[in-house]
This record gives sequence, structure tokens and C-alpha cells, in this order.
Amino acid sequence: MTQDVIALTPQMPDVKTLLAGLHAGGPDLRVNRAAGGAVAQLCTADGQTLVSLEAPRFIQVPGETTRLLGPTVPAEAPVWWTEARATSGVEGTGRLAGSIAGRLATVLGGTTWPREAAHTDVVTFPATGDVTTTHPAGIDMLTDKAAVVIQDRPVVAATTWLTDVISATLRSERELHIVTPPGTRLTLPTRTLLDRLPARWVVRDAECGYYDGLSGAVLRWHEGTFAPVTEADGGPRIADAFRPQSGTGGQQQLLLSIRTVHPADERLVLGGALECAWQVLTGAPPAGWSTAEPINVPWSPRQLTELARARARQSAPSWLVVVGSPDRPAIATVRVARTDAGVEEHITLAFGIAGDQAPLVNALPELAKSLATRHNLASMITELRAGRADLTTPAHYEPPSVPLSLTLGPDAVADLGLHHARSAPIDAVLTQIGPSSRPAMYYAFGDGKDPAAWRSLQQLNEHLNDVGRTT
Repeated sequence: MTQDVIALTPQMPDVKTLLAGLHAGGPDLRVNRAAGGAVAQLCTADGQTLVSLEAPRFIQVPGETTRLLGPTVPAEAPVWWTEARATSGVEGTGRLAGSIAGRLATVLGGTTWPREAAHTDVVTFPATGDVTTTHPAGIDMLTDKAAVVIQDRPVVAATTWLTDVISATLRSERELHIVTPPGTRLTLPTRTLLDRLPARWVVRDAECGYYDGLSGAVLRWHEGTFAPVTEADGGPRIADAFRPQSGTGGQQQLLLSIRTVHPADERLVLGGALECAWQVLTGAPPAGWSTAEPINVPWSPRQLTELARARARQSAPSWLVVVGSPDRPAIATVRVARTDAGVEEHITLAFGIAGDQAPLVNALPELAKSLATRHNLASMITELRAGRADLTTPAHYEPPSVPLSLTLGPDAVADLGLHHARSAPIDAVLTQIGPSSRPAMYYAFGDGKDPAAWRSLQQLNEHLNDVGRTT
């Protein structure tokens, strides 16, 4: 049974209801507060944490419960999401989490995920002494080299809890290992975070024990960390479970990497480039945004800007997640930072394509022009790949993406020189976009089917980087 249980209720759990839930452990346990008061911890008398109860999140964005918990969950936005996380390795804490969530759902008329975990029984524990020592920040195992967390759920999302664990792990200079069953998938925000960190997705497997969900390398627990098992030639052994699966049924993903640079100004409103991309490619704006998953706030560039401005005053960047409507799968991560160049937005955006991809791809030149002329575009790379239209990453091999286009914004073209930007000796279709007095450049590499496009992109980058030696 999972160690995480989520109560989904139509009403916000008030103080009395939360206390009724926390009383599931009987009168001998005590309650501590963590994460600045956002988490209530049910502990033994000697301070050992048994269950952490996160502050309820009001999910106002349609499709979030289905996206993260699966189609069998009946609750839909608007709904209050309250998560109880049991301490792994302590017998009975999973039942305690189920009782806490079950009591909330019973009192408020909601449901739980997973349904079978919910009950309202009292689950008692010794007051002191007989509970295994727990680790900080919800970590299930801590060694000198690694912090291990176990996630037994259909989709691992970039929740507030997980991002807090990542921060704590980075501060401790350890690797983060996320251990899951073989059927678990990662959301795009989680995959994006893991790609940039000393982290590993560890997948349990009946045949080989464990393997890396992103590379397929067979893993073993060795000297306090999960390490790859090598073949006789020194290369990694690849798990059979990671081998390519049957086709995706024509499903594809359109991937965009966008960088904008805005002058630092009090009147600046962020999110315009992202909203433009959503409008051009889907005909509608984003549905919601948040600093973590599940996404709970309706789309608002003004509120997004206020958060980023407040973070900038603390000399800190902002990391955000944005989603689209359920009928047009799309998700993005946005990093906003104040740099010497101005206010930068680094956007990773993905659109799921269940059928013909031509309408989306054909709109890319229009999008490039809009971003370059109205949204301070610095650069944009677009790619196409075969993959799940729900934009999650499964624990088996998926083919790499193929570049479709590169766009350079007007400032980048001016820095390079128009002649140099136009004279790239590559197999690509070049289009000058925007006003002739301040042009941008759009380089198209094909239809996303020929991997040779990567060579064209590499040659273009080499040519553009040669500007200092040729001018």
C-alpha cells in the first residue's frame, strides 16, 4: 500500500476537521509544525515523525486530479487537495495516513486517493522508544552519498514536498534517488528538475532488481548509493524492461525552448511570451499556474509577475509550472531571473499531439514572428518527438527529439551582424522576420522526421559562434 494518501474534498478542511483527522493516532501523539507552518507533523512523544499533513491546496484548474492521479479519481476542480505522507519504514504509518485522510473525506463528503486506503479507525503507536529513527524533509533513507525517497503513485509530480526535498538534498551535497514501481511516470516538470540535478530515477524491476528510468542502466545498492552495473567492456548493462516498447499510436510531443530578455521596468508584466505561444498553437491561453504541482491557480500574468518581483527583491529566481486545458495537453516550466541583461524568462514548453501534428508545426513561423516583434525574444528552439500525448515520461526507452527550427531574436541578430546571420552554410531554410530595421532570423530544419537535422543545428551553432573570428 502506498505511504501517501490524498483527501479530495469539496470544502476546505477547517481547524476542527483537521484536528479530528490528526486524532486518528489517539491522544498520546503530539503535533509539530514544519515548513513555516505549511506542514503539520504527527509525532511520538519523543519527537519522531509518523505522518506529515500538508496544508490543503484549493485546486481551481480543471483536469489536475485526473492528470496526476488517473481517470478513476471522481473528484474534479474545484476541489481541496490535502496530502498525508507517512514515514516509510515504520510499520502502521501507512494506515495512520489512511485514517487521517479518510476522516477528512468522511466529514467533508469527499473521496481519497487511493480509495482503498481510506478508513476511520484509530491507529495507535508507542509513545516513545519503539519507532525507527526517521530522516528530515520526508526522506526515506539517508547515507553519506544519497538521499532516497520512495514514491508509490502513478505519476511523480513536482510537488511542494518534492521540491523541498530537492533543496534539502542539494544543500547536503548528496544525490537524490527517487524509487518507484515500474508503472510510474514522471511529469515534465519533474523530468526537467531531474535532468538538471545530481539525481536518479530508480525503478524497481522483478528481473534485474533496479534500473535507471531515464537511461535504462541496471542499478545495484553499493556503498550507500545506487550505482550502475557494468558489462565486461565497461559499458552499462541495460535492463530488458527499458527496451523500446510498442509504438505510441502516432502520439507526438512538440517541444519549445524559449528565452526572452526584458528591460527591468516597474511596468513589466511577465508571461506574455508563454501566453502568446499557447494562443498561437492552441487558440486559447494557459489554464493555470503555480510554483509546484498540482496546479491550483487560474492563469494570471499579473499574479505571476508579482510573485517573481517579490522573489527578485530577495535576490532569488522564480520557478513556475503552467498547464493548459485537459482537451489540449500542454505544460511548461518557467524560470524567471534578474541578470545583467535584464529580466530573463527561460521557458520549457511541451504540447501533446494525439493526431496530425501539421497544424501545430505549420504555426511555428507565425509564433516566431510574434515572439520576436512583441515579446523580446532572444532565442527559440523547437523540436518534435514520438512520445505520450499526456506529456509524461515512462520508465522505458523513447526516441530522441528532432529539431524543427531555431529562431534568433532581433538583439541576437544585431550582435551577430545581419550578413553573418544570413550566411550560414547549412541545409536549412532561412527566413528573415520582423521589420527590416530590426530583423530576426528563423532557420527551419525540416519536418522533424530526419535525425540529420541535429547535424544542421550543430553546424549552425558553430557558424554563429564563429562571429568573433570572422568580423
